[in-house]
Amino acid sequence: MLNVENLSGGYGDTNILKEISFKVEKGEMFGVLGPNGSGKTTLLKMISGILCFQQGTVSVKERPIESYSSKELAKIIAVLPQHSDQGFSYSVKETVSLGRYAHQKGWFQSWSIEDESIVQKVMEQTGITEFQDKNIQSLSGGERQRVFLAQALAQEPDILLLDEPTNHLDLSFQKELLDLLKQWTEERGLTVISIFHDLNLAGLYCDRLLLLEKGVINIQHTPNEVLLQERIQTVYRTTIEKQPHPTVPAPQMVLLPKKSSNKRDGVHVDSSFVTISDERIVLRTPIPLKTMSSGVVGSGTGWHQIFINRHVSLDYDCSDHKQEMVQYLKKHGFEPSDTVGMMTAVQLKDGALRPYETDGFSIFVIITAGVGNAIDASKSYLHDFQMQPGTINTWIFVNGEMTEEAFIQSMMTATEAKVKVLHDQGVTDKVSGTLATGTSTDSILIAATQTGKKLEFAGTITPLGKLISKAVYECTKEAIQNYEKRKQS
Repeated sequence: MLNVENLSGGYGDTNILKEISFKVEKGEMFGVLGPNGSGKTTLLKMISGILCFQQGTVSVKERPIESYSSKELAKIIAVLPQHSDQGFSYSVKETVSLGRYAHQKGWFQSWSIEDESIVQKVMEQTGITEFQDKNIQSLSGGERQRVFLAQALAQEPDILLLDEPTNHLDLSFQKELLDLLKQWTEERGLTVISIFHDLNLAGLYCDRLLLLEKGVINIQHTPNEVLLQERIQTVYRTTIEKQPHPTVPAPQMVLLPKKSSNKRDGVHVDSSFVTISDERIVLRTPIPLKTMSSGVVGSGTGWHQIFINRHVSLDYDCSDHKQEMVQYLKKHGFEPSDTVGMMTAVQLKDGALRPYETDGFSIFVIITAGVGNAIDASKSYLHDFQMQPGTINTWIFVNGEMTEEAFIQSMMTATEAKVKVLHDQGVTDKVSGTLATGTSTDSILIAATQTGKKLEFAGTITPLGKLISKAVYECTKEAIQNYEKRKQS
């Protein structure tokens, strides 16, 4: 659809772009990235025919761009610049209607039924129908942006060139606009070439990305290859971290602000943060901790500073235990969004809590355990599914800085240590008669202060893994023995 070869040029004697080459296929959404001054807008002007280039070629549908008349080109390419100015006091509809100029014929150009239909359709698609009779000068910046997008779409172009299309748009309209453009590329074969300052939007919607750096191409590839953490940090000269999008296979870049204070330093999680009653164990920290958990609330990964293990009766039964837990937290003055919350039917005072230290870092562990619903995971198919309150809840607080890998390995190591306790204590699955590996609804929490010593790994023979293994084994054993003593008394 569009082919750029060895394009160089700029303004006057200053070369902004140097030997730029790339192709964009029909129906592709192609993003152009780069820091300020890298040549993004200059490139867009050259491929739209607005700005002449000094060398190279730009071909549209296998024809050099200079071979098209301005009206011919307007039927193929529509442009939405970064700043669209309107010098006349046109209405919204009149402004959008200007997009039909290239399609009108004859000396006395007439307005057709088709023209009217297309203008009404693009106004509806861009959400501006309700103020079509308003003067464009009376609109907000975001509303004007949508009007000029509708004008570009009214041209019915094969190629749409956009310079920061989400500029001035609020969050909902950013999504609606990009969803619409993506839909048009897939269903109508529209080719979209757009400049993005927002790397996350580019990674989310574009098929391919081109990254400019000081007027040359750094890379052109899929979003996952272009948006590499080290590359973006180098080109943009800032500190970021790459994370996967939580629901779609797209990369997302997270800014890392400069630490403005050292209030995280010196926070050391230990028993001084804990209160225990018959109803709940509460551990509250002065700063949010990075967490990975299977809690009733606060599950997955996040940042939390309230940790609650709540005692419930053996006959606890609720159709929506998550919502019931949220209401419980609110009733007792805890903010659910700040909380990792778990449930257990065992007596909380039978739990075990203990600090463990080694060279350069420490951990603090709290475990409550009962084995009334112990299960051998390899024989779980013999059991009927029935949600029961968790009976082995494991909390591990790490006073150190953990990597993502260390979080996952911590869960594995803790689980292995728990299984070993159950085997050594001879805990069996009542249905299968075999040694149990856990209970039907065990929960686990790993939380880290993210200060102090860097802990990259937590496998069983690493320093952190050894400490977790020892702590979980000893505390789980103690908690189970306390549970058994209470049963016998």
